[in-house]
Amino acid sequence: MIPALAAVLIAACALIAAGQWRDRAPLKIPVDLNATLTNELSDTAVLRGLDRQIREYMQEWNLKGASLCIMRHDSLLYAKGYGIADKDVRMSPATLLRVASVSKLITAAGIMLLQECGLLALDDCVFAPGGVLEEFSDVIRDERIYDITIRHLLMHEAGFTARAGGDPMFSTRSLMKANGWKTPPDSETLARAILKRELFFDPGTASEYSNFGYLLLSLVIERVTGEPYEDWIRENVLRAAHCTDMHIAYNFYKDRYPGETRYYMQANDKPVERYDNSGVQVPRCYGGNDIRALKGAGAWVTSVPELARFVASIDGQDEVPDILSRESIAQMTFVTDSVTYGLGWNDISEEGVWTRTGTFSGTSALIKNYPDGECWIMVTNTGTWRGPAFTKFTAALFGRLREEYSVVLPARDFFYRTEE
Repeated sequence: MIPALAAVLIAACALIAAGQWRDRAPLKIPVDLNATLTNELSDTAVLRGLDRQIREYMQEWNLKGASLCIMRHDSLLYAKGYGIADKDVRMSPATLLRVASVSKLITAAGIMLLQECGLLALDDCVFAPGGVLEEFSDVIRDERIYDITIRHLLMHEAGFTARAGGDPMFSTRSLMKANGWKTPPDSETLARAILKRELFFDPGTASEYSNFGYLLLSLVIERVTGEPYEDWIRENVLRAAHCTDMHIAYNFYKDRYPGETRYYMQANDKPVERYDNSGVQVPRCYGGNDIRALKGAGAWVTSVPELARFVASIDGQDEVPDILSRESIAQMTFVTDSVTYGLGWNDISEEGVWTRTGTFSGTSALIKNYPDGECWIMVTNTGTWRGPAFTKFTAALFGRLREEYSVVLPARDFFYRTEE
C-alpha cells in the first residue's frame, strides 16, 4: 500500500469517527483529564475505607505510589493517586506512569483500525512475498516464518520463544556481544537478527508470550502508514479517544516527561549494568533495559484516567463513543481458554472478565473489565519481588473492594463536562 493512499484512507476513517462524536454527544464535552482531575475530587466519605485499604496494600508491598481509576458503564467515577510520585511530590490522577505490556492493547487497537480502513487483514502473511514486512525475507532461514500472520502476532502464536537466548527485547547486552554491535540495535536491526533463528513451534499451533511479536506489529504499523509508530498511534488512535498526554517512554530519569513519576525498585535490589554495554551501573528501572525500544510491546507512558478513557473507547459500551467498530471489538474480546491470548488483551474469561496486565522493573499495571460494566485500573511506580505475579494480588484486592464499595460508588462522570 502506497503511504499517501494509506493516509487518505485513514483520514476518511477519522472523519467517520468525528461524525459519530458529533451525532452522539453534542452536549457532553470531553475534558482534558490531566489538567482537570485532582485527588480532592474523589474524596468521598463513603469511600474512605477504600482509601484506607489501598494504603494498607501499598504498605504491605512497600509501594511508593499508585494511581487508581474506577469506571462504570464508561463513566469515570473515581480517580485518585496515592503515596509519592517523586520526593515530595504527591501522586495525583494526572501523574504519568509507564504501563509496560498494557501498551499491547494500544498497538492491537491500531492494527484493528488499519484493518477497518482496508489497509491490512488479520490473516495476511507478514513476511511472504507481497507481505508488509517482506523486506526481511533475505535473512529468513526457517520457511515456517513465511506462514506467520498478523493474527498470530497479536495472539502470541507466531512461534517465537524466549527459551533460547532470553527475551530479545530484554537481552540487548547479550545480543550486542553476540552480533558484534557497538551500539544498541534499532528495531530493524534487531528484527533481522531474531528472524534468522528457527521458530519454536509452527505458527498457529501453540501460544508463547512474545514481546518481539508486538515489536513486529509496531513495524507493520510503520510500513503500512509510512509514519513512525508513536506519531501514527497518537494521531489516529489516541487522539480519537481524546487521550492527549500519552507517550513512548524514555529510559532514564533525566529524560522523563513533565508530570511523570519517578520509578522505584523493591528493597535490596542491586544496581545492574546498563543495557548499552557501557559498563555503567544503574538502577534496574533506569537503564537496565532499553524500554524505549519496546515501542508497541511495552513502552507507553500515560496517566491512569487517560488509560481508562482509552479502554472506554474500545469496550463496546455506549457512553464513550468507540473508536473501533463493534465487529473489531468482538474480534478483540472473544472468549479464550487458559492457554490462549486475546487480541491485545491477556485473557477474556467465560465469565466475561477482560484482563490486561503489564510489569517490568519499577512498574506494575492491571486492567480488569467486568461483565457488570465496571472497570478497575491500577498502576504503581514501584517494583516488587513477585514480578509479573504481583498483578494477581492486585486482582484479588479489586475483588474485595468491589464487594464492599461498588454499591456506594457515586453516580458521576469525570470524563465530560456538560453544557446546558
